[in-house]
Amino acid sequence: MITALNQRWRERRDLYRPAGEVIRTIQYAVAPLADDTTPRTFVERHHYSGTYVAARFRFGLFRGAELVGVAVFSHPCNDKALTNVFPGDALESVELGRFVLTDDVPGNGETWFLGRCFEQLRTEGLNGVLSFSDPVPRTALDGRVVFRGHVGTIYQAHNARFLGRATARTLRLLPDGRSFHPYARQKVRSGKRGQAYAAGQLVAAGAAPLEGDPAAWLAREIPRVTRTLRHPGNYRYAWGLTRAATRALPDGRPYPKFSRAA
Repeated sequence: MITALNQRWRERRDLYRPAGEVIRTIQYAVAPLADDTTPRTFVERHHYSGTYVAARFRFGLFRGAELVGVAVFSHPCNDKALTNVFPGDALESVELGRFVLTDDVPGNGETWFLGRCFEQLRTEGLNGVLSFSDPVPRTALDGRVVFRGHVGTIYQAHNARFLGRATARTLRLLPDGRSFHPYARQKVRSGKRGQAYAAGQLVAAGAAPLEGDPAAWLAREIPRVTRTLRHPGNYRYAWGLTRAATRALPDGRPYPKFSRAA
């Protein structure tokens, strides 16, 4: 059976709302967020990954004074993720790096929120938005399902162009099911800003404190406190924010579907 549910988050647990629910837009407002403080706190509290991204634009979904959703548009680690899809310089497009609504927002709240964000991004002169959905479930070391995977139902509902899968890769999973990202590994190895936070993820998972050569420490501790997961690649979606960018998009493929029984 094909899912008719929209995935939501609360306290890093995935929850679901019926996709056919209609949001009462008069009760909600969308506003830019001035800095990373508020969206970072919201994302780290609710999203299963518990991690933030390199934000360029941040928007909040408010019900009255209450923040009930966050959209963070970011810059990917590799410019080609954008320039292979959209015309122009990489800074003329963005990735939807985090998109998190709590489970008390009605089912179609995501597409309405996303549409309002796109309107504001157009005023910034951007060409397009790239997004990824991860269909591969994650489990904690004790077998608990911490993420059931999703195929991008709301992206499909918002008429995104489906571009197939991203590159397959091998993930290193922490005991709680989160991925230890290669970018975090690079921060530790190079001593970049954020090294302490990245190393702290491994220490919290049982690694010895970081001492001596970071590369040697990573080589020793990563295999000891993480496990591998071969990932076939996330699903890629794209929207052109202008007519020219939409016409320039690669041809779309049939939308993937997700069976709850699969």
